[in-house]
Amino acid sequence: MTQNYPAFYEQISNMIGNYGKENPELMTAFSKLHHIGSKDGALKSKFKELIALGISINTQCEGCITMHIHDAIEKGATHDEIVESIGTAIYMGGGPSVVYGAKAFAALQEFEAIKKNQLIESN
Repeated sequence: MTQNYPAFYEQISNMIGNYGKENPELMTAFSKLHHIGSKDGALKSKFKELIALGISINTQCEGCITMHIHDAIEKGATHDEIVESIGTAIYMGGGPSVVYGAKAFAALQEFEAIKKNQLIESN
């Protein structure tokens, strides 16, 4: 089963937005938590995204993997940093994390391809 991770990212974003309209108090609180938890501090935000990616792999949350791959790239994580983070998640999570780590790697490849195409089109 293949996933179009950039399209899945948009779908998840829309679903979260729709739920937020139904339960704005909770989602406003979660949004604030996300903002505070992911901003630069002793750890830069890209490293926090890489940690969140590892947790997403080990909890087997494909939607979370998609969001954190996207956000890690947006916050400047390199290909090698993401690949190594996937490897650390696999090391800590064993067999099931191999499957979700491979999904994370597929998402990385798809988001990188889009970014590469955007760079080509802008030149």
